Amino acid sequence: QVQLVESGGRLVQAGDSLRLSCAASGRTFSSYSMGWFRQAPGKEREFVATISWSGGTTYYADSVKGRFTISRDNAKNTVYLQMNSLKPEDTAVYYCAANGSPSYKIVPPRHGYEYNYWGQGTQVTVSS
Repeated sequence: QVQLVESGGRLVQAGDSLRLSCAASGRTFSSYSMGWFRQAPGKEREFVATISWSGGTTYYADSVKGRFTISRDNAKNTVYLQMNSLKPEDTAVYYCAANGSPSYKIVPPRHGYEYNYWGQGTQVTVSS
């Protein structure tokens, strides 16, 4: 079992940067693939980024590639999402998620249905 708590979301202007954090409970954080997803009003949840157990492998959605960076600190049981050059279309509730299957140790999952645990979300609003 793992519990996830996101933080860092707020109202920013287009072009600003923001870092989201996701703190995980439990002693086996380093054995979870971690992902970030987002859901804008009236839209389906979409994949943003994912990172493998060790942090050695990351994947990004095309819409955020080059602007967002996912990272993790296993000693702090925390995964981060650094968001630069924010755009109004980045406005959404951002969720972190965890998958503890060894099958994804090296190649982390990129689909929501592959994740077992979810946080409550944090709102990011980007004004134009």
